Amino acid sequence: MDEKGHNLYEDYLSAIGTRLASLRRRAERAAARTGRDSSGIEIVAVSKFHPAEAVEAALACGIKRFAESRVQEAESKFKSLSQAFPDLRLDLIGHLQGNKVKRALSIFDRIQSVDSLDLLESLVAKIRDAREETENGPIMEILFELHTGEESKSGFPDIDSVRKACEYMLALPSSPGLELRGLMTMAPLGAGEKAIRSSFGALRALRESLVADLALPDFTVLSMGMSGDFEIAIEEGATEIRIGTALFGERPA
Repeated sequence: MDEKGHNLYEDYLSAIGTRLASLRRRAERAAARTGRDSSGIEIVAVSKFHPAEAVEAALACGIKRFAESRVQEAESKFKSLSQAFPDLRLDLIGHLQGNKVKRALSIFDRIQSVDSLDLLESLVAKIRDAREETENGPIMEILFELHTGEESKSGFPDIDSVRKACEYMLALPSSPGLELRGLMTMAPLGAGEKAIRSSFGALRALRESLVADLALPDFTVLSMGMSGDFEIAIEEGATEIRIGTALFGERPA
């Protein structure tokens, strides 16, 4: 790493360490307000548009899970990092186009943004093909993204469509290499607290309903809340919060 790169890493290391301590204090207070233990809430570092030095600094501060929204950016940034840091886990949080499914399966550990039955069927087909080619093929964790706000541009449109996707998974004759872990949503941008809380509460209620009705023992993840609303998300039951700006600072110009 050259001198400029080294300085960039050091700058990120100092800033992320300070911000992460603040985030954890705020998460602890939010969890305490509803009688929760904050140790069960994971911070997912949204590293999109930030350089590899930022990721390395976050790793040094103890972050293990990262999220990117674009397959191409994740490929260029994380290929070498994943080899150097075997504990690193990478999630896709952006919309996944059908023609990029195969590439996504080779890069990510989890896809949070499964937002349609068509995409789910494509994932099932592609991962089965990959597993047939190798004895120990890939295993991909997935979350179903629910559209819960009028400003949201993606996600299953309603509760019934998520339920049908879960039933589709359960009806598969054998394990397809996909592991269904839970749900994700984005609250409507710029909305007030009432609308945000309603968005997150709807996701929590859906998870509880699906677990009760369909017996999904590993359906435990509620990924909701970002830099501007993660405290509300924690109060509403989030198990993961997706943090970008509050951890890395503003995106580089």
